[in-house]
Amino acid sequence: MPLSAVEEIMPSAERVAASLRDEILSGALPPGTPLRETALAAEFAVSRNTFREGLRLLGAEGLIEAQLYKGAVVAAVSEARIRDLYLVRRTIELRAVEESGAASAAALDAVEDAVRLTERAAAQGDWRVVGTASLRFHEALVATLGSPMLDGFFHGVTAQQRLAFAAAADEADFQEPWTSRDREICDLVRAGFRAAAGAALRRYLDDSERMLLRHTRGT
Repeated sequence: MPLSAVEEIMPSAERVAASLRDEILSGALPPGTPLRETALAAEFAVSRNTFREGLRLLGAEGLIEAQLYKGAVVAAVSEARIRDLYLVRRTIELRAVEESGAASAAALDAVEDAVRLTERAAAQGDWRVVGTASLRFHEALVATLGSPMLDGFFHGVTAQQRLAFAAAADEADFQEPWTSRDREICDLVRAGFRAAAGAALRRYLDDSERMLLRHTRGT
């Protein structure tokens, strides 16, 4: 688990949490993955106590849980948590679209870059990367608000969203519909059509929630 330059200067426990959070967001650590304390503490070159503190931070975000006889594992996401995630996403993302007229050119360029990454991954049929890139696109939308505190909070939200994707047995079937809709939202935001972008985003989130809940129920 290589560390980014930012992670290198973080306090050790936060560095552990940031790296594992990114692995979860990438889809590399699906629900149920055991997080072996001794091996991972050695990999991160931290003490076991420091590693446990990193796990505690992730536990507070709902990303890991302790299981009897297994220790720490990557958490599964319940129906109630999915509903809560979408409540949070609507609240923050729709506000970001409403306020996007005040976004910097660099922030809007980052939104475009994120959706292009999603499109490239879709063209290559790499659906795990599509799922991660789409979440990065939504993070870029939130980043147009210019709030580092919201960005940090929302990164944890998207990591939980990634765990919820595990309910879909066919990742290609689940991820394929969203790429063109990410593009639609991006283009509307960049063109300044904020009301239309907000309506498109609300439909997107409503449809995504319904589909994910259906997969979670196995129906």
